[in-house]
Amino acid sequence: MLARVALLGDRDLSYVTHRELAAAVAQLPAEVSAEWVGSDTPAARAPVGFDALWVIPGTPYRDDDAVLAAIGWALESGTPLLGTCGGFQYAAVALARGLLGIPGAAHAEAEPEAESAIAVPLACSLVGAEREVTPVGGTRLAAICGSEPFTGFHFCSYGLAERYVEPLERAGVVIGARAPDAGVEAIELPSHPFFLATLFQPQVGALAGRPLHPLIHALCDAARGLVAR
Repeated sequence: MLARVALLGDRDLSYVTHRELAAAVAQLPAEVSAEWVGSDTPAARAPVGFDALWVIPGTPYRDDDAVLAAIGWALESGTPLLGTCGGFQYAAVALARGLLGIPGAAHAEAEPEAESAIAVPLACSLVGAEREVTPVGGTRLAAICGSEPFTGFHFCSYGLAERYVEPLERAGVVIGARAPDAGVEAIELPSHPFFLATLFQPQVGALAGRPLHPLIHALCDAARGLVAR
């Protein structure tokens, strides 16, 4: 039986990162299928029938509320979730709303005047930039990617606001990696079967023929594990 992964976001192949994503999808194991789900489609808010959710780059989404609802659905249902770039930023907003009880938690790109902006402009824009990502020992990210620093590709100008890092950690969120200019590079939730979000984009390199990134393999394994239950 195929494991189905929803690629939640607004497909736009004019973005190099989405072309990279399409190339990565072409490398998925034969027993895993991936389907693009637009944020403004009926399936977006609760992707029932999918075995994993990948919240993809490309913000703001056509329907930000639907993306946040889908992340909340994955949290409640135990559905494996990977968020990358914009997916990382919106995962942080959803966690702030759900775990910290901040209903007004927002993304500064969509709500520049928000008092509780969880995703805020980075000190240095990382659009098209590579940075050395350093995993935190003992985390799921380190178990998947190894404990040594590695190069991560970024196409972002927003990251997790530093003032919310400690409150999120107290609420159970684990910081999986950090990088210069980006601060927190990865967040994960040990209480969830598979909830991991990264600011760097693991699909980049697929167009050049690089092997599928370990994070994507891990998401596929989590989806297949759900099917096998």
